[in-house]
Amino acid sequence: MSMKLMFYEDNAQSLIEEYTITEEQLRYTKSPQENIELARQDHSRHAILAMDGDKLVTFFVLHEKEGVKPYTSNDQALLIRSFSTDYYEQGKGYAQKALHLLPDFVRQHFPHINELVLGVNVPNKAAQALYAKCGFVDEGRLVMGFRDEIKVMSYSMKG
Repeated sequence: MSMKLMFYEDNAQSLIEEYTITEEQLRYTKSPQENIELARQDHSRHAILAMDGDKLVTFFVLHEKEGVKPYTSNDQALLIRSFSTDYYEQGKGYAQKALHLLPDFVRQHFPHINELVLGVNVPNKAAQALYAKCGFVDEGRLVMGFRDEIKVMSYSMKG
């Protein structure tokens, strides 16, 4: 598994069209298509593709500036949102690998960032366990998500 992270570009649209996200996943996240449209309108949102060779396996958005405000008062934080793995690629370790690649990707492209934050739905225990395994810490705070309360978790980029 030689994974890499890259910014979405329009020439990757066919990968997005082939990406499978289920109704169950859409309870917790927006689709890649919706996110790409939002990123076109808001330049503080960056759609990120996690590629295994030429296959899109995981998708998420990095949101700077105003995007982090509901989650942290740190203006040097970056919010991870709409994290999903293609339905047919789940259970293969791609999400964990993408999260392990993320700190170096952020250091390279967003050198001023010192913290990653995310919100995870309270009932989504599997995602909470994954994020904890990848070094994210439960901040003990809840914020309102677009459907339910979500737990704030953070990862320090220091050191």
